[in-house]
Amino acid sequence: MLWGRHSLNAVRQTTRPTRLFFHDCPVNELQPLRLLLLGSPGSGKGTQSSRLQKNFSVAHLSSGDLLRRNINQKTPTGLKASEYMAKGKLVPDELMLSLIDQELAAFGNPNWLLDGFPRTILQAKALDAMLQKLTQPLNLVINLEVPEDVILERIMDRWVHIPSGRVYNLSYNPPRVPGMDDVTGEPLSKRPDDNPEVFRVRLQQYKDMCAPILDHYSPIAVTLRGNTSDEIYPQIEREIVNRLGILPGPLSVPSTTSMTAAAVSRHNRDQRQRHSVVDQEIDVESAAATAQ
Repeated sequence: MLWGRHSLNAVRQTTRPTRLFFHDCPVNELQPLRLLLLGSPGSGKGTQSSRLQKNFSVAHLSSGDLLRRNINQKTPTGLKASEYMAKGKLVPDELMLSLIDQELAAFGNPNWLLDGFPRTILQAKALDAMLQKLTQPLNLVINLEVPEDVILERIMDRWVHIPSGRVYNLSYNPPRVPGMDDVTGEPLSKRPDDNPEVFRVRLQQYKDMCAPILDHYSPIAVTLRGNTSDEIYPQIEREIVNRLGILPGPLSVPSTTSMTAAAVSRHNRDQRQRHSVVDQEIDVESAAATAQ
């Protein structure tokens, strides 16, 4: 009888199927993607954001684009923001948080990425508090690191459609008609600060700003390095898959079905763990009985 019990345990252990994964994160750890994307001016945040929108169905929230749109549409928050800007003042954190709060509420998408905010520790803490109230805390922070000489070359090739904020680069994302915006046909402009001297000052300011923010988010933050967006993007995708269990593709937005499947998987895992504990207790009892 005791021998049969040991045999049954041996069968249980040898016949359990082995699960194979193409990444390091089990599917039962599926989470929504709530990403903060950091990077110095010219590091390729816009390019990476577009790829993530396409491949992971994320909603993209750029604080700069959001502010411009609300000002152009003359929304109540946009009108308040324009008053501060007309006086040469920074837009208060409360207004920016209000805009982000409204935008997240309108998304209807659990997967989103944020760039351009926060820029200070105080802003980061205020953002954290707001997201906690929404039960949507950040779960991944990615910092893009590109060599200075590469960024400077990008900056010198950059042209912008000021009203919309659309950015073009003569090296890898040129306008269809030279000097003209693809959407409106209006002329493109160079930013006044797109020159080597101003760039180096802005880069140092960014480093000073970014270091404490990365330290604040250290448990969920990672810095990815490369010379081109094509080098860095596979690293971004790998981090998302391995940390959050979200695979690229049309089903990347967690649905009720996928979340239910994840819950069932967790339940089955817990059941297996409980059975394993029971088996071990039986083995101990059996060994004790045999010794007597």
